[in-house]
Amino acid sequence: MTTPSTASDDPHEIQDAGSLLGLHTVAAQILVFAYVVTFAVVSWTDSPPGGFWYEFAAWIVVSIGAVALILVPGDPLPLSATLGLTVVGPVAINLNFVRTPLPLEGHLPLWTLGAATAIYAYMCVRGRTAWAWIGMLTMLASCMVWTAAGGEGAFYGLSISVINLAPLLMATFFAWTIRPAARSIFELRRQRTLRVAAEAAGAAILEERDARLAELDELARPLLEQLAQPHPLTPDVRLRAKLIEARLRDSLRAPALDTPRIAEAARQARTRGVDVVLLDDHGMDAASPAVCAEIFRAVAGALDRADAGTLTVRILPPHRDTLVTVLHSTPDDTTRLEYGLTGKALAPRV
Repeated sequence: MTTPSTASDDPHEIQDAGSLLGLHTVAAQILVFAYVVTFAVVSWTDSPPGGFWYEFAAWIVVSIGAVALILVPGDPLPLSATLGLTVVGPVAINLNFVRTPLPLEGHLPLWTLGAATAIYAYMCVRGRTAWAWIGMLTMLASCMVWTAAGGEGAFYGLSISVINLAPLLMATFFAWTIRPAARSIFELRRQRTLRVAAEAAGAAILEERDARLAELDELARPLLEQLAQPHPLTPDVRLRAKLIEARLRDSLRAPALDTPRIAEAARQARTRGVDVVLLDDHGMDAASPAVCAEIFRAVAGALDRADAGTLTVRILPPHRDTLVTVLHSTPDDTTRLEYGLTGKALAPRV
């Protein structure tokens, strides 16, 4: 009997706020692709004279950051990835500053501000809010230093960049709300999955018990009714009782060999006077159906051939080179057969 596996057993399943928002889906990959293409067009079309390679480098930096947001696993983000994403904004904006002239003609030349702000917003969702704010404030400080050095004053740098605080502030409050909710949702789902698995296991146990009771009723009830009658026991009744007791013992001591074909072959062998012993030390619990079929055929064949003595079939413990041994002892001879992990007979040991 096996217990159904739960969803939480899957090592590839990421259960965090990012999963809840679909950051690990194909739709998220399409969105990141659109992000990369959009800023590639912006950096190309708005590149100042002599600044193409700086703009291109800034685009590479923000593109790597966006891809890392959906590919790097873990909740919260691992520290190494967090540090890398934190410096995306300052690095990209300072590359942007190298050839961008002052005063600005609109805000499009500083496209890296918006690109990095999007990354920082999703860092909040991935559980790194403080680091996102560090990156954002560093970007704002960089803008103030740049405009002050260019003769426009630090306040001008603040005025052109402070608007990006609004989306990050909203992302911060959103993360404070959604992350606890995500934990609660996944915890409830985990509990539900465990409950369903426990119910399924309980149902399987009850089903197995009912099957055993039905088998016992079919095998033993007629004999018990006959034994309850005030008549002496005949040799035939005694033999039937012996065979039923052996059949029930086999089902308990060797459940892996409890098949109709082997049970019938064992009954016939015992009828011929063979002492049959079936043992299961669980070495076949993980065997494939093909290997089990080979073993079942071999065991049934050995039982069919036996006509005297003692025949012991044992499934060995796991992690051994030999899977099953068949020992047939008679007053004149002893034969031992071994079957390997493939279900085939092994060469006799010298």
